[in-house]
Amino acid sequence: MTFVAVVSDTMLHPFYPQFFSHQFGIDAPEHTGYYLAGCCLTIMIAFPFWAWVHKKYQLFDILMITQLLAGILCCSIFWVKSIELFWTLALSMIFFKGSYLLMYPFIMKIDKEENHTSSISILSVIVHFGAILGAFFGGSILDWFDVKYVFFIMAMGDFVQLFVCFYLKNNPKAIEDKAQEENVVEKNSFISDWIKPNILKVGGLTMVLYFSTFLIRPFFVEYWESTSSYESNILAGFMYSIPAFVGVVALIYSHKKGKNQQVYKLILPSILMGICGIALQGSGYVLSIIFGRMLYGWAVFQIYVQFDVIAFRNSQPKEYASDYSKIHFLQNLGVLFSSLVSGFVVDHFSLKMPFGIAIVGFIIAGVFYGWAYKNEIVRKNNQNKASMSAAV
Repeated sequence: MTFVAVVSDTMLHPFYPQFFSHQFGIDAPEHTGYYLAGCCLTIMIAFPFWAWVHKKYQLFDILMITQLLAGILCCSIFWVKSIELFWTLALSMIFFKGSYLLMYPFIMKIDKEENHTSSISILSVIVHFGAILGAFFGGSILDWFDVKYVFFIMAMGDFVQLFVCFYLKNNPKAIEDKAQEENVVEKNSFISDWIKPNILKVGGLTMVLYFSTFLIRPFFVEYWESTSSYESNILAGFMYSIPAFVGVVALIYSHKKGKNQQVYKLILPSILMGICGIALQGSGYVLSIIFGRMLYGWAVFQIYVQFDVIAFRNSQPKEYASDYSKIHFLQNLGVLFSSLVSGFVVDHFSLKMPFGIAIVGFIIAGVFYGWAYKNEIVRKNNQNKASMSAAV
């Protein structure tokens, strides 16, 4: 279900500049940035809203209605001629699609805490695989068909999710106990809900990292085409998807390491690796870009998986949806800023400039991570030394 959602939703992500140029004759880089910012703002509003609705209604009841409406809106975009109407329908569609994010905390709730690292890694790879196929399908459609047909394929994904939700709702083992959940939910003030160290630290740090990573995405395909001599959209989609391929390898490695991995100690080395990967991508040489995408993919996979583990480890099952929606809000705030900045930077500077800004963002995140989690890092080091001494 997650796989279908990601494939259908990411088909146009690498190709929005080409889509707006082909469909509406809009070539300004700022427009792509503004549209992505609008998408982020919509998700920022939608996820907390659906998390609030989820306190009153069962998950699969919500998803069946929202996926149906999202699919209908997606189909209607095929006939749109006006850019204003496109924005209206597309953002409305994304608002309803945002309800699907409730599945993530729901899976964490029904899973055992000791399995969270494995589950988060598997879900991350499913998302990576979905992004790979989405980029390939999107590139193929741009090469061989009219770009408008992508919205029918995206709508098919919504309808598949609708039928899966219908099946899960009628499977007694898949239905959450709403009455029990409502009995344990406590009503806190708006401020006390937000002023939690876990939310502020994880949300704030990942906000900076999301800003940095998403700053690269919107114009990476254009950057690749301007750097290399290849003009194939399929090849460009493959280059865009290299981090996703690497994420699969990272999952296999993480699975073999299993519970021996130390969450807090993995993040700083991964941030350093990410800085190297971004620098190589911005070098302008084809081989360096390829190797940089590989390093970057490994680093980003480790960073986001470990931060999600920290987020759920420091929360309570009854608060998973609420807490994660707030962290996700902050993350999308970073994506929103990056969307607004990326078009301006590319238009006024160059296609390379986003890589330099992303490096600065990673450095800032690394410094603040070392400060915010210094106690946890020191504690883990002391525990390791103690266990080694005991073994000797």
